[in-house]
Amino acid sequence: MTAHTYRTSLSWSGSTTDYDSYNRRHEITIGAAALAVSADAAFRGDQDLANPEQMLVAAASSCQLLSFLAVASLAGLEVMHYSDDAEGVMPESERPMRITRIVLRPRVAVRGGSVERVERLLHKAHQQCYIANSLTSEVVLEPTIEVM
Repeated sequence: MTAHTYRTSLSWSGSTTDYDSYNRRHEITIGAAALAVSADAAFRGDQDLANPEQMLVAAASSCQLLSFLAVASLAGLEVMHYSDDAEGVMPESERPMRITRIVLRPRVAVRGGSVERVERLLHKAHQQCYIANSLTSEVVLEPTIEVM
């Protein structure tokens, strides 16, 4: 049986002598692309940089998109546009602290078909999404569908 392996690298340097002021900026490399990342501003990070929590939400959103495009294509449905404003929630009261809920809000425009068919395909894609299946967080779909 085949196992897929995904590699990234991460690099940080500095000094942690003062917890309140050490630099949380680090670089993550995925393939040839490097991304500057920090902690969330709420945890003394740089608000202008991506943070791991955002990357987790983005991974769930991206996986839903790619899964949907695949099932739609295989079903003969022409997708014209797909966008998503996803949101992850991490309550401070939850122990251990974690993202407990991710809401994906895909806006999908298709040519032909019906809203009900698109909704079925979105949910089929959700069931097949590797990232959503890997998380303990609840992942919810709240789609908006336009049939042209």
